[in-house]
Amino acid sequence: MFARTTPWPLVALFTAGYLPPYLLPTTVGRLDTSLPLTTTQAGAVGSALLLSSATAGFLLASRVRRTGARALARFGLSLTVLGYGAASFTTAVPAVVVGAVLGGFGSGTAITVAATRIAAEKDPHRASTTGLLSVSALAGAVYLTVPHLGRSHGLPLAAIALTALAVWPLTGRLPGGTATSPAGHDTDAPLPRRRSGLVLAVTVLCWSLAQNSLWGVSGRIGLTQAGLGDAALGVVLAVALGAGLVGVLVAGALGPRLGRAMPIGAGTSVIAVCIALTASATTPLAFATGEIAWNTLYPVVLSYLIGLAASLDPRGRWAVLVGSASSLGTAAGPLAGSVLSEQAGYAGMGLVLAGGLLLVAAPMTAVALHTGGRPLLPGAIRRRGGTPAALVAAATGTPSGAVPEVGAVEQPVVEIDVDAPALAVQGAYGTAGPRQAAAAPGSGTG
Repeated sequence: MFARTTPWPLVALFTAGYLPPYLLPTTVGRLDTSLPLTTTQAGAVGSALLLSSATAGFLLASRVRRTGARALARFGLSLTVLGYGAASFTTAVPAVVVGAVLGGFGSGTAITVAATRIAAEKDPHRASTTGLLSVSALAGAVYLTVPHLGRSHGLPLAAIALTALAVWPLTGRLPGGTATSPAGHDTDAPLPRRRSGLVLAVTVLCWSLAQNSLWGVSGRIGLTQAGLGDAALGVVLAVALGAGLVGVLVAGALGPRLGRAMPIGAGTSVIAVCIALTASATTPLAFATGEIAWNTLYPVVLSYLIGLAASLDPRGRWAVLVGSASSLGTAAGPLAGSVLSEQAGYAGMGLVLAGGLLLVAAPMTAVALHTGGRPLLPGAIRRRGGTPAALVAAATGTPSGAVPEVGAVEQPVVEIDVDAPALAVQGAYGTAGPRQAAAAPGSGTG
């Protein structure tokens, strides 16, 4: 998984951007214990943070190449350090709120740059999976360390700021401007695959909403319904986080071998069962089983969703927009979980969330099937969707010379008289020769 070709600067930027959502439970939990905030108000600050992060993605999705990945990444990291750093050193509630929102926009900018550049990699699934592994490991270290340092609200915020500061030197290896844009890609070109991208963005928003609705009330379920004590609940959540690391490793090892449709569709369906089990658990064993199984599968499906979004646009705009939609679902999740659990109880909430996941699993799988195609032999590029076909062929280990460059201009179809002299055949193919022409987009079967 950790090949020499792994884009470590992008992985580091990915980690710095995704760390705030991973630390959201401890960040919000400390706001209402060390500051004069109610639980609802603390949750609202967390939601504002994530909404600011999502806003950065929506605003900057099409500007990374125009502005330059290096400059935009440094801008985002600067806001992250400034915002979260300032919020960690003050106890004035307005200053904390402003710092969190400013830091959220900075971390969202970092995610935008990372997602855009990862989408342009030869193996975006490897890069995104490595990023998920990195942020999961770092978040786990913070969860294990911060409780021993006190109850200050500034500790998790300072951890985010220090991470962004540590990533800063690596931004020097990012491209500085539009000169590195692949040939044939106009910066202002319209979004490709709009229908598939829109369906994926809406369904991922709902998918993320369901995940974080349960995550927001998992502690209360374990304590009040499953009968766990504080220490036992901490152990279960720690083991669940470790299981998430295992899930990321499994996703990285599998890579594209199973395609994307099966892991997304089947994985989401199993997650729905785990959520229903966790929400209805009345014993410690049932709760631990559902929570750990759910946290094992969640990063696996997430990595494939990130890869699917990246495949829709080689310039990464759909990856950013889908990621921002996921952030919106994350922001609204805790509130939705609280409302559902109050209205229908924990078990009823679990059934509603599970049913919603089963509903969105179908369109997400359909997008994966429609855009992913099937593994193709060298040169067997479909007439429609040459770019995804080239990506699939490249991901299966096909020699690069047999696969057209992504975005290459489609060659015109020329009828060849089989009785014509060999010279006529050569002229029909041009100077490229029949082998190269056969590998051009549009030359394969429909």
